[in-house]
Amino acid sequence: MKMYSRNILLALVISGFLVVSGASGAEPAQTYTNSIGMEFILIPAGSFIMGTDKNDKKAYDDEKPQHRVTLSQPFYLGKYEVTQAEWVAVMGNNPSKYKGRNNPVEMVSWDDVQTFISRLNVKEGTNKYRLPTEAEWEYAARAGTTSAYSFGDDAGQLRQYAWYGENSDLGSTHPVGQKSPNPWGLYDIHGNVWEWVNDGYDSSYYRRSPSSDPVGSSSGVIRVLRGGSWGNSARGLRLASRGNGTPDDRLELIGFRLARSVD
Repeated sequence: MKMYSRNILLALVISGFLVVSGASGAEPAQTYTNSIGMEFILIPAGSFIMGTDKNDKKAYDDEKPQHRVTLSQPFYLGKYEVTQAEWVAVMGNNPSKYKGRNNPVEMVSWDDVQTFISRLNVKEGTNKYRLPTEAEWEYAARAGTTSAYSFGDDAGQLRQYAWYGENSDLGSTHPVGQKSPNPWGLYDIHGNVWEWVNDGYDSSYYRRSPSSDPVGSSSGVIRVLRGGSWGNSARGLRLASRGNGTPDDRLELIGFRLARSVD
């Protein structure tokens, strides 16, 4: 599997929660907890700048060009990476190398995650659970910030927010939620495990990405990974960092975070 470390994402956000019109006309709850205890946070619709400045010498080609992206609908995103206990509650097994109920599940492929999602939807009697798109992930991870990381540009602060190569003993995952969250209350956005997103990967996709609700490349089978892992340096944990892998890749560096549609 090939995984890349990538550079800075600059983001501008239209913040605030949207009122979603429906039969009841009610605003969606700002948090949601399902039947197995998975916690979700409502992410508002809005716009941001995706990609890296063309003059940034540390950037890679697949981060360019910068482009404005609008996400037209709010959505829920997991407060934490999916844990081993949550995986067991749905799948009845634990494939992880580094065992721990509250550690993120790993050694799960993109294809495995699709099975998890299908079974969870059946269990919950819905069709709303899914992986986030790459744009949704980045927008939520950015949480209105415009810096290299969700807390600023100083990589020296990463120890407060992330498990990564410099503090993970270069050996394992750690229980979710032990580090500080991003401004929207999402934990382990940086590090611990890479997170599968739904999008197909294409190194030139940003050059033709639609401005509203992009869903990634439709060509090829490679899938995008986001967020970096316990084995990465600070560079790999930047908000613009893009990884990728085949849908059947299973590594102790890879897990996922779940999304849930509002409508």
